[in-house]
Amino acid sequence: MKTAKIVQHKRPLEILNVPDPQPGPEDAVIKIEACGVCRSDWHAWQGDWAWIGLSPELPITPGHEFGGVIEEVGKEVKSFRPGDRVTVPFHSACGRCEYCKKGVPNLCENLQIYGLVSGLEGGYAEYVLVRNADFNLIRLPENVDSLTAAALGCRYMTGYHGIVRGHVKPGDWVAVHGAGGVGLSAIQVANALGAQVIAVDIDEQKLEIAKQEGAIAAVNARKENVVEAIKEITKGGAHVGLDALGIKDTVLNSVLSLRKGGRHVQVGLTTSEEGGFVSLPVDLITASEIEFVGSIGNPHPDYRGLLSLISSGRLNPKRLVEREIKLEEVNAVFENMSQYNTKGFNVITKF
Repeated sequence: MKTAKIVQHKRPLEILNVPDPQPGPEDAVIKIEACGVCRSDWHAWQGDWAWIGLSPELPITPGHEFGGVIEEVGKEVKSFRPGDRVTVPFHSACGRCEYCKKGVPNLCENLQIYGLVSGLEGGYAEYVLVRNADFNLIRLPENVDSLTAAALGCRYMTGYHGIVRGHVKPGDWVAVHGAGGVGLSAIQVANALGAQVIAVDIDEQKLEIAKQEGAIAAVNARKENVVEAIKEITKGGAHVGLDALGIKDTVLNSVLSLRKGGRHVQVGLTTSEEGGFVSLPVDLITASEIEFVGSIGNPHPDYRGLLSLISSGRLNPKRLVEREIKLEEVNAVFENMSQYNTKGFNVITKF
């Protein structure tokens, strides 16, 4: 099969022909119809995130946002058959630990991410192996295609879960810091729930897209004082702030622009500059009873609600697809990401 592999950090991915994956007894092989090019893949290409164990040995095939059709299943797989249309959460789980049994496999003790951990190849390829298929595969509704599945595969489902973790209610002011893939997804979801959304970014084009997805106000962090602007718009501060980027400035802007009793949701992982650590205004958090909440991925059981909202047309991840690309074009997308020039999801649909 054809695949695009990271062979060296910050060097072009190589297009190679490698043997097709073979399923073990509990596994499935998926023929990929669409795979998103995620900023997390870009971070792996940059060599970031070693401090949280996401620095795989090279070479490796990235890609953890995919949809497709089951090509083959192992003899012990009971719930799926060849020809089934499926997707997966980007976080592959064991299904046996206490977190998986509690219904939060996004916190699995043995969690692995496709293309971001050694030994688990991703979806920049014609086929991908899914381990523990009965637990990890998600069946797609009839009217949800593989392009939509790729669009919701990481950034959208992460934005969705972040809004859920923020306990967003109709009428709440929600400030989303970073209007990239995760941020736009969170904006679309929060708007669907009836929240009043403020988009924060440094790119006017992204802010315009954010307005199209439901933001009623936009703040350009390059031109305005973010904290002052949000407090003025909301007359006191946001109920929920969601940081979709993960840099020091966006974390602090989110926390400082909350009203008393507000909730900050941290979705974006930090860069090599922060190395996982950001100083916080602890006294303010204490005195204002502000909550700081982490959010990763989307638990497998929560896909039912997410896919129902997509199937009914209330949410539309595919609308955030900027363009469909060939496998050979992933290097150009990575270069655009390095310049922060992507305006939505870029999805591989031609292998």
